[in-house]
Amino acid sequence: MTAALQELLKQTSRSFYLTLRVLPGAVRPQIGLAYLLARTTDTIADTELLPVAQRLEALQKLRERILGLNSTPLAFRELALQQGSPAERVLLEKVEDSLALLKTLSAADLKWVREVLNTITGGQELDLRRFGSLGTPENRPTSHAQKIIALQTAAELDDYTYRVAGCVGEFWTKICRAHLFPNARLDEHQFIMDGIRFGKGLQLVNILRDLPTDLKNGRCYLPTQRLEEAKLLPETLLSPANEGRFLPFYHDYLDQAESHLRAGWAYTNTLPFGQFRVRLACAWPVLIGARTVAKLRAANVADLQARVKVSRSEVKGILLWSLLVCAVPFLWRRQFPEAAKAIASDRELA
Repeated sequence: MTAALQELLKQTSRSFYLTLRVLPGAVRPQIGLAYLLARTTDTIADTELLPVAQRLEALQKLRERILGLNSTPLAFRELALQQGSPAERVLLEKVEDSLALLKTLSAADLKWVREVLNTITGGQELDLRRFGSLGTPENRPTSHAQKIIALQTAAELDDYTYRVAGCVGEFWTKICRAHLFPNARLDEHQFIMDGIRFGKGLQLVNILRDLPTDLKNGRCYLPTQRLEEAKLLPETLLSPANEGRFLPFYHDYLDQAESHLRAGWAYTNTLPFGQFRVRLACAWPVLIGARTVAKLRAANVADLQARVKVSRSEVKGILLWSLLVCAVPFLWRRQFPEAAKAIASDRELA
């Protein structure tokens, strides 16, 4: 990967760039390139100033190039001009440079990169079709009574979290297994399943944290099937009057997210202990996710609407402590239980 594209990767995702830097060099290029292209497809999908049909067409063209089905050069100038972030503008302008790096991968790595990006792009396209009728921010209704489009079933939510994040855990597992510890004795099926749940857990945390913003934008990833059981509606989900019904419902999903993260922690500790770099790269998002769950669990409706997030100082503390204890098995394994204790502490302070 060129220095220019590495800098672009750093600018478009500072948090992931930290993870990427700690990974061993044997897997850094493949995972970095997959992320860079996924970030490009995500930028296209999120360009709300352009019609859904135009974004779907751009995603399809990029997907075909990634899969090697088309060689026509991509021209995303109009998409690039709509970006408020300079880094995302350059990301679209440099898409051909990113695609050129696919030729540097081995046949096996190329297959895995293509598979994960095909799944991610499919999820983004499904999301655009599902919520496309909401229109652009300029013509979207502003009334509190506006209709909110929600997923219908728990299966749809599970499918979505797999398409945009669970598949990444599966991809990560295959790449790291092949290049770093191909001969390690472990339960292959369970290892991959935990990797998938790891990704799903991180995405579910994002969904729960971003619930107020998504509702304002007319979308709800929590399915109507479960909402109806709790006698809740997407349109009034965060009304103070419904807090008594909403919080138990919300905490059930936090329990689910935490369960997935525990699978992610099991995944992290299944890695051969000598793989310190990969263990750190996996531990950081799990522990930050657990801390986010702690804060969300301690929040009331008003707190959620003000946006709950883990502070930079807390992130630095997690990173520093994990570095200090990574070579001490007893202290290392206690990190996730310590995150669980933070949940109880936050409840007491709330």
